[in-house]
Amino acid sequence: MPVARAARRALRRGTLLPAAAAGLLVLVLLPQTARASGASYVALGDSYTAGPFIPDQTGSPVGCLRSSNDYPADVATTIGASTYTNVSCSGATTADMTQPQSVTLGTNPPQFGALSSSTTVVTVGIGGNDIGFYDIVKTCAEESLTNPFGSPCKSHYTAGGTDQLARAIQNLAPKIGSVLRGIHALAPNAQVFLVGYPVIVPNSGNGCWPLVPISFGDVPYLRGVELELNAMLASEAAANGAGFVNTYADSIGHDACQAPGTKWVEGLIPTSPAAPFHPNQLGEEHMADQVIAAIG
Repeated sequence: MPVARAARRALRRGTLLPAAAAGLLVLVLLPQTARASGASYVALGDSYTAGPFIPDQTGSPVGCLRSSNDYPADVATTIGASTYTNVSCSGATTADMTQPQSVTLGTNPPQFGALSSSTTVVTVGIGGNDIGFYDIVKTCAEESLTNPFGSPCKSHYTAGGTDQLARAIQNLAPKIGSVLRGIHALAPNAQVFLVGYPVIVPNSGNGCWPLVPISFGDVPYLRGVELELNAMLASEAAANGAGFVNTYADSIGHDACQAPGTKWVEGLIPTSPAAPFHPNQLGEEHMADQVIAAIG
């Protein structure tokens, strides 16, 4: 683990450091915390932001499944935020930025309600649920049982000659732009960062069916879908005055097919506390590293 990352983890977890290490911590953290000290930070987003089932689950409503160890918590500590508000919620779509979201045991207010003219840093991770992330995973897993060595999921989504997922991403683009413009309008003094999605299936090869139940031929297809989604997010960020945080490149080799301790995204049956096909705590920490680098 790089020194800066180790120092941040120790700071967040309250680990007592010997004097020499404490001095190193100051040297590592001072340049970036000094630049962002006193930031008023708001985190918006979906489950990849919230960190469902990663200990400790916190916040209200309970059904949003926010973790005290999600990437916004790490970012807030590292940048020395004077105020920190995390309104991310599992299952959120772009519509939930401006509308209340019903979840188990409550309702999450419109996420934009956390923004104000005093907000100075905003991160937002959104879009996966708009294109039907849950349904895609469910459909592809079920289809893999009928043809594990073919590409039944690709056939399903491209039946009739139109790629439904590519079209969904195209249709999502203006909604992402609208979200970013809305953030700027409500938080005109804020740096805004749109956070992309990390590697889920391997960046090369045909996956690891049945450990991750995606047919061999569908792995390249779904990899392309995620890359297309991230490319669209990057384009919309550039067009709407926001920074794009690429969490994909750093996560190559840490996909759901890897061994525990190496993977940053869990598979169908998680081996560490996290939702299936979602970042575990290691994944959230490494997403935080990319956000911090963008802010810094």
